[in-house]
Amino acid sequence: MTELDDDALYVAFTTATLSAEQFHHREHVRVAFVCLRRTGDLATAASEFRQSLRRLVVALGAERLYHETLTWAYLILIQQRMAEADPPFATSLHLLAAHPDLLDHKRGALAQHYDVAAITASPVARRWFVLP
Repeated sequence: MTELDDDALYVAFTTATLSAEQFHHREHVRVAFVCLRRTGDLATAASEFRQSLRRLVVALGAERLYHETLTWAYLILIQQRMAEADPPFATSLHLLAAHPDLLDHKRGALAQHYDVAAITASPVARRWFVLP
């Protein structure tokens, strides 16, 4: 599989044309970066990202996998990393090269704030955003 660049990934994500094989945690992080960079605003990016992600999981038949807390938590972590970058990251791949902890879902950036196993298993956190 050829890796999509940021623009192609964004289009495929927002049009729900990615396959399950093309959309894993790494692509979640990459497209969150693109949404944040394009809008420059967490609330706007979150709205766009959440709507597109929900549309994509429906298209993939994976609605049960959507997790509200994980979605918001990663958007906020990515925004923080972007805000601290000087110079700004040119692409999502630059973000990932500088912050590989965003890719380690169990012990990485998220684990600094959450008990990942507990939050992942929580039906409340799956449906609504839960603070750490």
